[in-house]
Amino acid sequence: MNGRGNSGFTKAMLVLGFVFLYAPILSLMVYSFNESRLVTVWSGFSVKWYGELFRDQQMMDAAWVSIQVAFWTACASVVLGTMAAMVMTRFRQFPGKTLFGGLITAPLVMPEVITGLSILLLFVSIGPVIGIGGQRGMLTIWIAHVTFCMAFVTVVISSRLGELDRSLEEAAMDLGANRLKVFFVITLPIIAPALISGWLLAFTLSLDDLVIASFVTGPSSTTLPMKVFSSVRLGVSPKINALATLMIAAVSAAAVIGWWVMHREERKRQRDAQLALQKG
Repeated sequence: MNGRGNSGFTKAMLVLGFVFLYAPILSLMVYSFNESRLVTVWSGFSVKWYGELFRDQQMMDAAWVSIQVAFWTACASVVLGTMAAMVMTRFRQFPGKTLFGGLITAPLVMPEVITGLSILLLFVSIGPVIGIGGQRGMLTIWIAHVTFCMAFVTVVISSRLGELDRSLEEAAMDLGANRLKVFFVITLPIIAPALISGWLLAFTLSLDDLVIASFVTGPSSTTLPMKVFSSVRLGVSPKINALATLMIAAVSAAAVIGWWVMHREERKRQRDAQLALQKG
């Protein structure tokens, strides 16, 4: 009886937790189809706010800037994060390795305000030398976001590399493959799910960032979170609900595609392992 009671309490807490997390999101999505301008008063079904959203050129420009920055941030973070993960998991102990690992993961624990301010001071001090100067925009946002997101990607890929069976790489090198070929033929396909996860994580973090971007951006480049933040300070518009609904749909679709790719790769590896056992 006590066991059944604990099980019921656990299920109830789980349901309450899901309601607490997802009820506001569902409410936001429902009211994006509201006819009324008041976001909390339902007056009928309508999709006019989606039309208003797409006619808002400033909002569309900000969304395009954020998508471009997030895409290139995710790509650069995966490349640099993979290199850093290889150094941390494959290289033997070398002077400064502990310091290197600490510097790579520092953005994980550092407040975003401190990170944004420090990168801004960096641009102010060396900007004229590298040709940026006072012209802060998409390039400076991209550099700042890569610095921030690379830490998360490195942790994800390092954990996968740490679990990788080194005997596969050693067997390939015994058969005559050099380290570069081993990486692209053996290591890279195995860690592909971690690369996809890191890419999606970096894309989401960059697309969602407000604090760091507000420090390093200029008047010519406004990101979507900055535009939304400035808009809601004057009152929540139903256009914001429509925008949030589209973003949730896009992120959900990307997550499903990523899960499907990783699931397919995992099943392929399992089939290959079974065939290898059968042949052995």
